[in-house]
Amino acid sequence: MQLSNRVLNRTLLARQHLLERSTLTVPELCDHLVGLQAQDVPPPFIGCWSRITDFDPKPLSAGLEDRSLVRITLMRGTIHLVTPTDALRIAPHIQPELEKVPFRKGFNYGAMVGLDPEQVRARGEEVLGEEPMSAAALRERAAELYPDRDPGAVLQTWLYQLPVLQTPPRGRWKDNSRPVWSRVQPWLGAPLDPNYPLEELLLRYLRAFGPATTMDMQTWSKLTGIKAAVTRLGDRVRTYTDERGRTLYDAADAELADPDIPAPVRLLGWYDNAILSHQDRTRIVPDGSAPPLRAFANQVSPILVDGYLCGVYKVFTDRETARLRISPSGEWSPATRAEVAAEAAALLGFLEPDLRPSVEFVAPGADLRP
Repeated sequence: MQLSNRVLNRTLLARQHLLERSTLTVPELCDHLVGLQAQDVPPPFIGCWSRITDFDPKPLSAGLEDRSLVRITLMRGTIHLVTPTDALRIAPHIQPELEKVPFRKGFNYGAMVGLDPEQVRARGEEVLGEEPMSAAALRERAAELYPDRDPGAVLQTWLYQLPVLQTPPRGRWKDNSRPVWSRVQPWLGAPLDPNYPLEELLLRYLRAFGPATTMDMQTWSKLTGIKAAVTRLGDRVRTYTDERGRTLYDAADAELADPDIPAPVRLLGWYDNAILSHQDRTRIVPDGSAPPLRAFANQVSPILVDGYLCGVYKVFTDRETARLRISPSGEWSPATRAEVAAEAAALLGFLEPDLRPSVEFVAPGADLRP
């Protein structure tokens, strides 16, 4: 059975809870989506706001405090907000690839080349110990132990080598404190679980992002062995083809969405996984390529119109005003502009309730900076 791009679009939106906001709790949403992108502090809150009815940020912050939610480096080497169970069982899949990064010649201009990786790891475990430490404290110890190396590179190496997570206060609502790091086992009181099958992880990916190709799965996870794992799923998956004849896999009991269902305007956080988790992004990005990551790094965020990335926005604040500036990717009808403006105003009310809101449109492709 061949699936149209429109079916893939509406199915992705439905599984991402972007067609209708859901009543899931934050841990339930994280479990379904296999984590929320949390490289910076605001995106998981925006991601939840765009997906959960009447989202209240307080339970998310409380979850970080009571350790029912954690911020940990996982898929694509980026920080995700996940449940403790997922932190313990997904990290063993990700960790081997992360540990290879620091000793490559391209890492910080070869800053760690020539050192024994196992010795560096052992020293990192000794330094970090059982209690959380700030990045500044870790960097200071790195300078003491490796006076002839860049302490920042040593710190980064430890954060790649050791299964670590970011602890509060960073990550709480409106709290952009500098990172404090802990090894996973002391913080969660449990060891990593190396027995979680890759095929189970990929089946969950399909339930949140499918139908998808094996290359889509690889793009999302940056893991190897994808084809063999999908084969092991057997009749738990079914196959389709896309408009280009490529094989798409999906959970056998998962439903496809009606391609004619309307898709409301949605404003996502930067780096949102709905945009970045397929090799072929044409199901949500009209030309197949999202804005460059350097744009997202500047907190430029996607706007979905009729289910597709059709513009970007960025929020600017001062003491009195919150300005949400919008750049469409093309010309919008008056009705579309009004719908985008209404959703933007609602987002400003969530993000900055104490400031005067201002929703501003600039020309397609124009610089968002005031």
